[in-house]
Amino acid sequence: MVVLSKPAIEQLSKPKNCSATFFPTIDLSQPDPRTQLVKACEEFGFFKVINHGVPFHFISELEAEAVRFFSLPPSVKQQAGPPNPFGYGDKKIGPNGDVGWLEYLLLTADTQADYQKFSSIFGEPAQRFRCAVNKYLASVKKMACEILEMLADGLKIQPRNAFSKMVMDEQSDSVFRVNHYPPCPESNLIGFGAHTDPQIISVLRSNNTSGLQISLKDGQWLSIPPDHTSFFINVGDSLQVMTNGRFKSVRHRVVANSTKSRLSMIYFGGPPLSEKIAPLPSLMQGEEDSLYKEFTWFEYKKSAYKSRLADNRLGLFEKIAA
Repeated sequence: MVVLSKPAIEQLSKPKNCSATFFPTIDLSQPDPRTQLVKACEEFGFFKVINHGVPFHFISELEAEAVRFFSLPPSVKQQAGPPNPFGYGDKKIGPNGDVGWLEYLLLTADTQADYQKFSSIFGEPAQRFRCAVNKYLASVKKMACEILEMLADGLKIQPRNAFSKMVMDEQSDSVFRVNHYPPCPESNLIGFGAHTDPQIISVLRSNNTSGLQISLKDGQWLSIPPDHTSFFINVGDSLQVMTNGRFKSVRHRVVANSTKSRLSMIYFGGPPLSEKIAPLPSLMQGEEDSLYKEFTWFEYKKSAYKSRLADNRLGLFEKIAA
């Protein structure tokens, strides 16, 4: 159970929630979704995908294992924490004072990773959990790379794996996060504060409990209806840079639910630490200038780690117009 004092968590003050309900939903089984994908990334930095090809039993198996873990007594779960950088966390998000109404597991997305820490604490259930994570991630990563390749096609980028090869690389610095938001007795509490994702692409799946909101261009927050059979895709900061701002890294947050528990699973597809991130020359049109300085993923990750959730992390890497 998550127990927090009142002042610790951000509260919504007069929330400007958008009454509109439209956001892009893209059927990946249709003959050519490339134009829709590009438009969604340009206008929202966010979209929902259906007919995605990820077997539902992979999803349900992992959800069952996650529910089983979060149902353990706090004293048992805390043996798997605090995250350093991976492990179990409760309330505290990062090292710089951010907190939320949640508990979570942060794991490497490397399917060859050793879960020795978890095995020594949880024994056989840790192996079951690892097996469920690996099957899920292999399928979700494949879908994410297919989306990135269709986006490259839609932007007429060659080679078409310009984005996906970074995520497919053996040295890819990708992570996997499982968040559990218990029912919250307080109204208008923030479960996870507003932020953008620093990686290339994020793939989110949650149970049928609401809470996710995205920020629209006018600053209003749009509540996203949950759909446990589908996935939601976020453009990350790195993809925004590589497209020179054409794609928008979506600002999003989670609002705590007063009656139901919310469970979400997020795959963050990132590049290798040494990968240089900069606008792709093939996307620079005519006299168009780069909006960003070149940086390595390690440099950006290090900078992001020092920031608060709400900070504009890309601001430090933007070029100042003469």
